[in-house]
Amino acid sequence: MTFIKTLSRFFAVAILLIIAFTKIAHAGGFPLRPGRLIISPSVSYFFANSRWDSVGHKEAFPKNGHFSSLSYSLYVEYGISRRFTLVASLPYVINKYQQSDYSSLNSGATDLETGLRYYLGNIAYKYYFSIQGTVITPLYTNPNLGYGLTGAELKLSFAGSGHLFGNNSFYVLENGVRQYFGSAGPLQDRYNGTFGVSLDKKFKNQISVTISGVYSTSNNNQFNLLNPINNKNFAFNQASLSYGHTFDKNFSLFLTGGHFITGRNTGNGLIASASMIYRIDYK
Repeated sequence: MTFIKTLSRFFAVAILLIIAFTKIAHAGGFPLRPGRLIISPSVSYFFANSRWDSVGHKEAFPKNGHFSSLSYSLYVEYGISRRFTLVASLPYVINKYQQSDYSSLNSGATDLETGLRYYLGNIAYKYYFSIQGTVITPLYTNPNLGYGLTGAELKLSFAGSGHLFGNNSFYVLENGVRQYFGSAGPLQDRYNGTFGVSLDKKFKNQISVTISGVYSTSNNNQFNLLNPINNKNFAFNQASLSYGHTFDKNFSLFLTGGHFITGRNTGNGLIASASMIYRIDYK
């Protein structure tokens, strides 16, 4: 029973991490010009062999257990007008858990996220405020890939730019409240804060640091032993570092690595991702 409890504390969080890492490089708080399409394929790898328990203590997985997750994701964003932007993301995951006397493998598309972002305003075209509504639609029947519940999220964003040591810098602060609908659907608070700086005058190279996390709560405090993905009470905070290189005005590459710093009912692992960004202007 121990390994099933371990899985239930971990799988859903791994999927949330994968989705979050595909969005770090986009600095979504800034406006997107009308007619511009961003297409961003990415790949992420997550590995953990220990976890945070219900009171935040770290311990190893039983029987030399370890978990790995490989994710392929597609993120798109389109500028409808000066105020409105359409966003969507879809990951495909391959999750594997293994210990000395047990192993499991689950793969498939997870939750499609589609949203509409509205830019509320700006201060001197330097600081921007936006609000985004997102619908979460499950595209699977395998209960080991997610909650299988429709959800909705409302997110507020603040983004700005400045200078650090003579180089251009930017920052993005976001906080979203997400509700999954259905039996004991969890209520989640998801946040991230990113600070980045350009390493050269031509904006070819940049680095950024992100602190992010999720706090999830539900009136269902039990673990469903037949459905280990269904843990709805957990929390984590993570730190990540990203490097980006712009090859030309239409193509950029980002490399990101991160680690949990605190957690509850979740895994303690490492994540690495690579994300490409293509920009296409239709106007």
